[in-house]
Amino acid sequence: MGRSTTRTLEQMLKEVGPKRRKTVERRAAQLGAEEMSLRELRRAHKLTQERIGETLGIGQDQVSRLEQRSDLLISTLRSYVEAMGGRLTIIAKFPRQPPVVVSGIAALDPDSRLELSADQETG
Repeated sequence: MGRSTTRTLEQMLKEVGPKRRKTVERRAAQLGAEEMSLRELRRAHKLTQERIGETLGIGQDQVSRLEQRSDLLISTLRSYVEAMGGRLTIIAKFPRQPPVVVSGIAALDPDSRLELSADQETG
């Protein structure tokens, strides 16, 4: 057998130009950010619970409870992401198939405010 062709990521990045390297680094940062809790996501955007609460029309304590939940309504999650200036996209992943963006989930009225009902969100 011949010589091993295994190279480190660092070695490969040295071989690409600065523009391509920047693209790779940006994508690596995106991939690293793909798994974040709501709290980590808010902190990464340098936002406070108070600020998110103001945008959503709820109190800081309700934002705190929302961030601790493991099961949210899609509309609640969408409101939270939009309060940070983002857009929620739901992607379905299946074995041996490309990811699919799920569509047809009704969008919230942009003028509506998040409402936390006792049976839906507070636990």
